[in-house]
Amino acid sequence: MKRQSLWAVFAAPIAIALFSTIGLVAALTGDDWRDALSWAALGVPVLAVAWAMKARRS
Repeated sequence: MKRQSLWAVFAAPIAIALFSTIGLVAALTGDDWRDALSWAALGVPVLAVAWAMKARRS
């Protein structure tokens, strides 16, 4: 089995954590465009879970 680099292993979880943090901060700090940003950023983890579940089934 081929060994993956540390970056390859943790890239997706770090990206999901960053999107979640950005979305939560945007939701807590303001209205208008920050609401849209928070919805988009907090949708990324949901989409990642949906993609992982679909990939696991096939």
